Amino acid sequence: MIELRDIRKTYRMGDNEVHALAGVSFTIEDGDYVAIMGPSGSGKSTLMHVLGLLDVPTSGTYVIDGKEVSQRSEDELAVLRRGAIGFIFQQFNLLPRMTAVENVALPLLYSQNQMDLKWGEELLGRVGLGQRIDHKPNELSGGQQQRVAIARSLVNKPLMVLADEPTGNLDSISEVEILKILKELNEQGITIVVVTHEEDVGRQAKRLIRMRDGVVQSDERTGPLIKSKIERTAPPAQSGKDGTVGETVEYFRQGFKTLLGNKIRTGLSMLGILIGVAAVVAMLAIGRGAQKDIEKSLSSLGSNLLILRSGAIRRAGVASESGSTARLTLDDADKLLEGVPSVKSMAPNVQGRAQVAFGNRNWSTQILGVTPAYEKMRAATPTIGRFFTAEENQKRSRVVLLGATVVRELFGGKDPVGEMIKINKISFQVIGVLPEKGSGGMRDQDDTVVIPLATAMFRVLGKNYVDSIELEIKDQLLMDQAQDEVLDLMYSKHRVPPSQQQQAFELRNMADIQAALTQTSNTLALLLAAIAAISLLVGGIGIMNIMLVSVTERTKEIGLRKAIGARRRDILLQFLAEAVVVSAIGGVFGIILGWVITILVTTLAGWSTSVSPGSVILAFVFSAAIGIIFGIYPARKASALHPIQALRYE
Repeated sequence: MIELRDIRKTYRMGDNEVHALAGVSFTIEDGDYVAIMGPSGSGKSTLMHVLGLLDVPTSGTYVIDGKEVSQRSEDELAVLRRGAIGFIFQQFNLLPRMTAVENVALPLLYSQNQMDLKWGEELLGRVGLGQRIDHKPNELSGGQQQRVAIARSLVNKPLMVLADEPTGNLDSISEVEILKILKELNEQGITIVVVTHEEDVGRQAKRLIRMRDGVVQSDERTGPLIKSKIERTAPPAQSGKDGTVGETVEYFRQGFKTLLGNKIRTGLSMLGILIGVAAVVAMLAIGRGAQKDIEKSLSSLGSNLLILRSGAIRRAGVASESGSTARLTLDDADKLLEGVPSVKSMAPNVQGRAQVAFGNRNWSTQILGVTPAYEKMRAATPTIGRFFTAEENQKRSRVVLLGATVVRELFGGKDPVGEMIKINKISFQVIGVLPEKGSGGMRDQDDTVVIPLATAMFRVLGKNYVDSIELEIKDQLLMDQAQDEVLDLMYSKHRVPPSQQQQAFELRNMADIQAALTQTSNTLALLLAAIAAISLLVGGIGIMNIMLVSVTERTKEIGLRKAIGARRRDILLQFLAEAVVVSAIGGVFGIILGWVITILVTTLAGWSTSVSPGSVILAFVFSAAIGIIFGIYPARKASALHPIQALRYE
């Protein structure tokens, strides 16, 4: 039963008050068939909105099925509207991108968190559209569309069906069919309330209420009220759970279909996200590739290394000019290994340039004389062949290891192990090929040959001193202590006066250099990613703009969804899902484009790139987050629309 007591509705228009309803009171019994008639401005449309829980009265009491509902919130009214009232609109208000059965089942999304298409098919069969369930509204006649609207109004088994000018846009034949369906529904026990201005339609009802100037002018019963013998079933039970998997999937499915309905605009809104994600993936890949190149170069330097070189000093007790060099000797290397506890191993070396030749090919390259300890300290284990031994160094053996560049120049990339080459016209046997280390600044680290230290000093370069001593420290934490101990020992051994100690020796901490280069590489990668992220933000702004336009275009749809039971939360999630779909799909295509860009950069420019799973996941998550962040405002704006204002929007 429905009971209205002294219902008043006042609108303020500027400084004037308009009394749309001025104290309306009546009851509607279960199973009745009521027609509300009146001229334009009589208040019948406002009364329909109050009856349909689309609006609340300024004052008065409205009781439906024993519940007082006149001053409830919009969301509370939406929940009541789901099961209590079914709407049949004059303009049909079917969603054009949905089929007939989907339009019918749409209210179930808000009452049961899922669309039961089988129940929708059954209702369409009852109204004579069982063969048209998969047709969209533009494929149906006006009468057929109104039948779909009738089926939709019944999907939640309501207490009352409220029809607003149900035959206003129909031809005479369709009008007869629709009125017949309404009569049959009433005979089944469903309460029917028709708002109309057509006398013929009003006379079909069992009760006729006439209105003028916001008040009931007459209330006439034109047919007997026969209460239904069919026990009215309760409205479908509410799930009571928000955010179920089925509900979420349905929101995204509808969002995808909505976006497909306007492919060009959707594609343009995706473009910003697509470019942004592609830029993030490509920039991170380029930055990571550069970082790997640096790490590869740094690995050739070894770990925890100190490199000691001589400087310019005046040695005490020695008649020499200022600026003479304190030469490093093999004895210095031995003393450092013995006298500095934190030194794990040492490798003295000498350097020079020489002409190397094989057959009719020759090449000018760097000669590096080292001890066997160099192999482990500098990660120089040969990829082919072997390193020389301590015995070969002691015997000044003529054996050599070649860098990759020298191998290409002398042997054209063929295996050189076992071959004889000449270094400054001295024959050497190739015993191994050094691992590739790449270019470091202006120098090619692979353009070198390595021979035993004693051989280099006394047979090739003619030196009785070493150019540098490399020291491997036992632990990273001992590096600073080791530096002080090494310098103190060298100052003492070479009797360097305090005034000359600053220039006496040069000691490089390779760990510090590695840390600085790694930090620089990381900073560069973050900078590139930050620049690329700006594109994502621009894409997010584009999504927000498109979604705001969509809200404006779909205002009437929002009103319809609220009329059939959608709460603010439901509308917000619907539009938010669409924003996420745009950004997520744009993100997927952006990842693909970014991957293609990295391949092109590697192929055409020769740069190292590395697409990591982490960067792909980061870009995708960021793009989805952009959709959520920039979709919230349009979604909130849509959810805040009043159902009446939205339905009236043109």
